[in-house]
Amino acid sequence: MATDYYAVLGVRRDASQEEIKKAFRRLARELHPDVNPDPKTQERFKEINAAYEVLSDPQKKQVYDLGGDPLSQAGGGAGGFGAGGFGNFSDIMDAFFGTASQRGPRSRTRRGQDAMIRLDVELDEAAFGTTKDIQVDTAVVCKTCNGEGAAPGTSAQTCDMCRGRGEVSQVTRSFLGQVMTSRPCPQCQGFGTVVPNPCPECAGDGRVRSRRTLTVKIPAGVDNGTRIQLAGEGEVGPGGGPAGDLYVEIHELPHSTFQRRGDDLHCTVTIPMTAAALGTKVPLETLDGLEEVDIRPGTQSGQSIPLHGRGVTHLRGGGRGDLIVHVEVTTPTKLDPEQERLLRELSKLRGEERPTGQFQPGQQGLFSRLKDAFNGR
Repeated sequence: MATDYYAVLGVRRDASQEEIKKAFRRLARELHPDVNPDPKTQERFKEINAAYEVLSDPQKKQVYDLGGDPLSQAGGGAGGFGAGGFGNFSDIMDAFFGTASQRGPRSRTRRGQDAMIRLDVELDEAAFGTTKDIQVDTAVVCKTCNGEGAAPGTSAQTCDMCRGRGEVSQVTRSFLGQVMTSRPCPQCQGFGTVVPNPCPECAGDGRVRSRRTLTVKIPAGVDNGTRIQLAGEGEVGPGGGPAGDLYVEIHELPHSTFQRRGDDLHCTVTIPMTAAALGTKVPLETLDGLEEVDIRPGTQSGQSIPLHGRGVTHLRGGGRGDLIVHVEVTTPTKLDPEQERLLRELSKLRGEERPTGQFQPGQQGLFSRLKDAFNGR
């Protein structure tokens, strides 16, 4: 009576290859001679090894399902390697260490790599967003062979060494008995097919390098290091495989007036001490246009004046940062006689007190004359 290999592994007759493999791995861990030296267990191990060899091979499984005995036809004993055989060594290792054994030919078509380019933007472009055209040099599908890799009018052919399996097997002796190992076919490199007449344009790779123009939308609020992902715009894969992604990394150029800190902008305005004492309005070209910064009387050097909502747009969420204006008050280094006289008169009127920002009677008129003197009027 023929052995029921499905019952030996404890799987249904319609079990998938993954279910068959899992059942074999579970039983192999329990019954391997190195784990359980009992002679009856060794015989049981040979049975599951033989069952797995048949059911894991589509051709042998088909013969078995039709009522034949593939092991007898192959001339082997248990496992097809004689009475002491222990099956495919990679499957034994897989059972104990969980290493997946990839069987069958590998595809010539693979996903392409991601690519990245750096894009320079001005501060106002980063603050409000913009649209830019960029030049990209990446691999694209070869138009001559449409990614097939074969010259026009030809096609890939089944490898005659591995017969399309992508791997070749070798039987060796070990302390476990006869062991069959598999390795990628050296003639087709594991693809299962060979290309006797490669495409002259791409040399069989299925892709060529090309420069193209892409339009990139830069969202408002980007900063140095921000990356914008363009899905499917990267390198086309070997064999005309799907393209990877393209990442555009933002590099914000320095601005002549503003320094960016997060979403806030900072700048410095320099005013004479008379303007700081009397107050003034300073014109400032902001990202939104020309505005006047109100310098209140008595402003000290180092004070900051915030202009709310004049900074960079928040990348996530509405609103904008602030524009912080830092005031720098200059003190004259050289005085002409009139300027010196007026300063001494002011000092006398104030009793050489520390300035309080509030003018006493007679001081404001003197400051106005002092301002005119420093302004050359």
